[in-house]
Amino acid sequence: MPEPSPLLTAPDPGYFGPQSVTWQMHGDPIMWVAGVRALYLQALHPRAVRGVVQNSDFRKDTWGRLLRTARFVATISYGTKDEAERAGARVRRIHGFLKGDDPVTGERFRIDDPALLLWVHCAEVDSYLHVARRSGYPVSDAQADRYVVEQRAAARLIGLDPAGVPASTAQLAAYFADVRPELAAGADARDVDAFLRRPPVPRLLAPARALLWRRVARLAYDALPPYAHELYGRPAPGPDEVTRRLVRAGRLLRLIPATVRWQLPPKHILRAVARMGAGTRPSPYTLRRQAAILEAAGEGAAQ
Repeated sequence: MPEPSPLLTAPDPGYFGPQSVTWQMHGDPIMWVAGVRALYLQALHPRAVRGVVQNSDFRKDTWGRLLRTARFVATISYGTKDEAERAGARVRRIHGFLKGDDPVTGERFRIDDPALLLWVHCAEVDSYLHVARRSGYPVSDAQADRYVVEQRAAARLIGLDPAGVPASTAQLAAYFADVRPELAAGADARDVDAFLRRPPVPRLLAPARALLWRRVARLAYDALPPYAHELYGRPAPGPDEVTRRLVRAGRLLRLIPATVRWQLPPKHILRAVARMGAGTRPSPYTLRRQAAILEAAGEGAAQ
């Protein structure tokens, strides 16, 4: 009997795989802070936040919504290609049915409007990358650009044409400069702000909310760009102080053993490592080693 072909038995790395920045960085616990920053930033687009407010009961289903978002990001980051495609198709199908009313003009708009999808995508990518790097996670400039390129795969899964999505940190910055005049902190954004500062929880969990969640939400808010603080009308500490707090938070969160953190739902990282092998565990040391190899290769080429 012929031996099975390695091509038929090799595990599916998904759309990113262990050598990607996405695989390594998305496994870091500072992503919890980054995800909340993304929500704060996304709420500053009046149409985008109106779509959320009109089409979801986020006030009553706080944790369900957050877990669904975390599950989607984890699936496309660590799942197989088939799992990622199914997750993307589900999101596109839901968005395809939903509409919203513009808070200023009253115009009816589609939730899957490419301009809105692009805003949500860029706010997430910027938040994940910004918070991770600012917290001390070792991502070089070249790796940051690579991450932005990698995330075009995620953009395609939610219905965007990757050709129209930023492919470098410079293009990402240019996008935010272009969209800045459209942003505002209207009533919907302020509702999201109030919600994120004090999400509803069972009475027994109220002390944990006061001790943990408020600190996470405050740090996520402080990590926003200055124009976002101006729009929300709430001050933040100076940039150096925010960076120090992010570094401290990153160090503290990374003290929690990965095997403990990854037991939390949706456990996609544990399944991915089991599928791909123990040597594929996400780790900041992997990116640091990759950057060192690239720098050494560059020095050799220069000589």
